Amino acid sequence: MSTIQKFKLGNQGLIVPNIGLGCMGMTQIAGMDIYGKADEKEAIATIHRSLELGGNFLDTADLYGPLLNERLVAKAIKGNRDAYVIATKFGYEIDDNEQLTWQFNGKKEYVKKAVERSLKNLGTDYIDLYYLHRLDPNTPIEETVQAMADLVKEGKVGYIGLSEVSSETIRKAHKIHPLTAVQTEYSLFERSAEEAGILDTLNKLEIGFVAYSPLGRGFISGDIKSPDDFDDTDFRKAIPRFQGEQFYKNIELVNEIQKMANEKQITASQLALSWIASKNILAIPGTKRVKYVEQNIAAAQMVLSADEMNRLETIIPLGTQTGARYDAANMAGIDQ
Repeated sequence: MSTIQKFKLGNQGLIVPNIGLGCMGMTQIAGMDIYGKADEKEAIATIHRSLELGGNFLDTADLYGPLLNERLVAKAIKGNRDAYVIATKFGYEIDDNEQLTWQFNGKKEYVKKAVERSLKNLGTDYIDLYYLHRLDPNTPIEETVQAMADLVKEGKVGYIGLSEVSSETIRKAHKIHPLTAVQTEYSLFERSAEEAGILDTLNKLEIGFVAYSPLGRGFISGDIKSPDDFDDTDFRKAIPRFQGEQFYKNIELVNEIQKMANEKQITASQLALSWIASKNILAIPGTKRVKYVEQNIAAAQMVLSADEMNRLETIIPLGTQTGARYDAANMAGIDQ
């Protein structure tokens, strides 16, 4: 396997491998499985294997669990903290009984409380990249970012970022303290960040872009053949993209991606990840299995030609309807 490539995320100095590891699926969220059942031992082995291959960028959040995911990451990195680049997120309010209130909280006092809790759960005294998970509509973004900037001054956080925000919010935040990254769902199936001009804004301001769910929440893997393939506790059952007629339209698109992957003798997932890596975007595919982390890292080292990029983008042109990416309640939390 070729050596993992590294690049600068944003212009503040953070160096990352060209593919990260999304840890969300390694634990439940509020009793729901994320992409099927997880096994802690296998999840930790996946984190360790990723590091062996140079994939030292881990993405977690206090929401996941809540809090259980950060604690799992802490077990995996124990005794070797400095070898990893750890990104975590806050903003979904968690009360003192470790329960989600399902409110967003970006208030200054909550930022301070959330970071201390994450530091403790991660077993570390600093977080490399700290994101606001969702915009709090009741708190000016300037207040939240100023509180995050204070954490940088205190040495508790290296770099800051936002998740699922509009160009306008990005510009306001960046004036208060330079953002290193913005994280948004992005894949062959989901390019609204491009359509809304967010990628252009980030390029102009030299802010890095981090793509979560780069495999369309597992759709592109080709393993899902029917809406009945999900367990009752799988959160994807509630997502419009995986329901009814839209599901079968999307399967047709996956089959076209699969054909191209077969020609290149790689998996459809690898083709989708190499498409993102070829755009100099950091993808953070989530997996909890060693074999997939190996495949994912290999994929990010493949560079697609301009013709291959065009062919893929012709299969699913910008603006193709693939179904909403969340249910209505969760879509309401996205700053558009």
